[in-house]
Amino acid sequence: MSETAHDYSQISAENERINACFSRLKQDKKPALITYIMAGDPDFSISAEIMESLPKAGADIIELGMPFSDPMADGPIIQEAAMRSLDAGATMAKTLEQLYNFRKKNTETPVILMGYYNPILKYGINEFCHDAELAGADGLIIVDLPPEEDNQLYMAAAAKNICMIRLIAPTSDEARLSTILEKASGFVYFISLTGTTGTKAVNPSTVVPYIKKIAKQTKLPIAVGFGVKTPEQAQEIGKFAEAVVVGSSIVDLIGQSANRGNAKDMRHKIVSDIYDFVGLLSAALKRTTKLQ
Repeated sequence: MSETAHDYSQISAENERINACFSRLKQDKKPALITYIMAGDPDFSISAEIMESLPKAGADIIELGMPFSDPMADGPIIQEAAMRSLDAGATMAKTLEQLYNFRKKNTETPVILMGYYNPILKYGINEFCHDAELAGADGLIIVDLPPEEDNQLYMAAAAKNICMIRLIAPTSDEARLSTILEKASGFVYFISLTGTTGTKAVNPSTVVPYIKKIAKQTKLPIAVGFGVKTPEQAQEIGKFAEAVVVGSSIVDLIGQSANRGNAKDMRHKIVSDIYDFVGLLSAALKRTTKLQ
């Protein structure tokens, strides 16, 4: 059956954790804080401790990076994190194991697996979705797989109630936006800057028109990421978006601490630095009153 023959509105995933998170925050009129870390960075023991600390510091949703040797959409900060993780022995199985162990202690915080298609294809699409569900994944962001080409993964993920989180670029016109949103679920992720991650800072005032354009075409929550580096930027964007994504700034803190010495010796500092920074981001968003 051709991809165009499907009515995707009838097979979109519905994920209870994601829906509950955004429903709660909508009632409070507050935006969600979405934080990104790379699985296994700087090693799996420390990464697990960081991951557990994120919700305690105020993160509402976690993006867990799936390490890959050629992260072409990412800037140097995320690339170096992927290399640290791979050097620590990262595999897809170990990434899913990190999530599985997290779920033993936290059953409420949504976790989105983010990365590239090649490791999933190598693992096996159906096997990956099966194991991701067992591990406790709520969504996927696959940065190099456009919706026109992801039918097999989309269907396998939807069968497990794993949402496909769609990326929307500033360059997306109305026709492209419609195509992207046709198979979107959970929330949508607006890329506030063109280029690779972590290389520039976002200007919040330039984001608002795009958010309004997207909101006219979907009822899904809109998250804004790429270039959000400070609590002040997060607070400004949170006035208009349902969620703010902070990734490279968090990963950079991990890298700075890890590069100062043996990662195990720096364990407490790495975890405490991330906890403190995420706490500042969360506090800023809690002070935010949404304007739409």
